Amino acid sequence: MIAILTTGGTIEGMDYKTYQTPAESHVHIEDHLNDIGNLPDYSIVPVFSKDSRFITEQDREQLFEEILKANTDNILITHGTYSMVQTAQYLAQKKLNKTIILTGAFILGDRPDTDAKSNIEYAISQFKKVTRGIFIAIHNETFHWDNVVKNEAIGKFERITKW
Repeated sequence: MIAILTTGGTIEGMDYKTYQTPAESHVHIEDHLNDIGNLPDYSIVPVFSKDSRFITEQDREQLFEEILKANTDNILITHGTYSMVQTAQYLAQKKLNKTIILTGAFILGDRPDTDAKSNIEYAISQFKKVTRGIFIAIHNETFHWDNVVKNEAIGKFERITKW
């Protein structure tokens, strides 16, 4: 069983120009899941619906509380990519004994060429491969929360080089 906690972002087709002028989204995570075959049992819990540039510490605390309520140790969080790393870091500080995977999209979830479905499908597959901890799974790569950065210049996540 996987609890899918949704927070908005590009993966849900949210294209905010500013916090005051959010665009309406007409796509939901369920729309992407319907196109994926052979899924494990899952539940969907909408936590909030924001562009991740506008996620606050209070929002992250709300997300943490929903994780605690989940009836499973496998948590998938759909999240905007702007602050995905910061949310992973926040959750890591909570020392949860669960497997938490964050995923998102770089191309709006309501566009035909979106990467949303492939990223969700990949993230779900990672529950069979990773152990307890906090991970980001996107574009067929999985990153541990403390070894990832979003490279805005090239539009992808990368491992942090440790010397």
